[in-house]
Amino acid sequence: MKWRAACAYVEDHHRHHDPPQGHQFSLGVLTEAGRLVGVAIVGRPLSRNFDNGLTIEVTRVATDGTPNACSALYAAAWRTARSTGYRRAITYTQDGESGASLRAAGWRKVADLPARPGWNAPSRPRRTLGTENVARALWEITTHNAPPLPDLRDETRDETRPPRHRRKRCPECKRPITAGATGRPARYCSPACRQRAYRHRRR
Repeated sequence: MKWRAACAYVEDHHRHHDPPQGHQFSLGVLTEAGRLVGVAIVGRPLSRNFDNGLTIEVTRVATDGTPNACSALYAAAWRTARSTGYRRAITYTQDGESGASLRAAGWRKVADLPARPGWNAPSRPRRTLGTENVARALWEITTHNAPPLPDLRDETRDETRPPRHRRKRCPECKRPITAGATGRPARYCSPACRQRAYRHRRR
């Protein structure tokens, strides 16, 4: 998904959050008819304690209520992040959300976090977002508790088998014939075999 298209979908369909400020990549899920039913935005962890270069966070997931769309997005987000070298992915759910989509995609709950009175700080003033005083749960999936990725085929590698060149053999002695002085393979391996073949033809 393009960044602007993913943000527009989140703004229209997310229940309690605005689009984030940035992303690493965004994903969309389509029906068989090609209709967009959900997006996921994945970026750097918001907590500096988790931002170690090997962890990525699913910051937004929004769908129109299509069954299994959330699970497909969480699973695709982890596959994409893991294939690019990330070792851990995290996300948060609010109190009252079961996390069934996360469990179905292989994620596990790490901790229940208490509610915060607000997100404002002297170093980073923030306006009221409407998500204050709400308990949250931290979820993660890592390379240790996730199934292995399938082998990825290198699309840039030329996998065409080179043609097999069978070495020509002398019709008299059946030994391989090497290239002559002109670079072209000779008909016989030696002058003796050539003379022997001439005598056989004369008979």
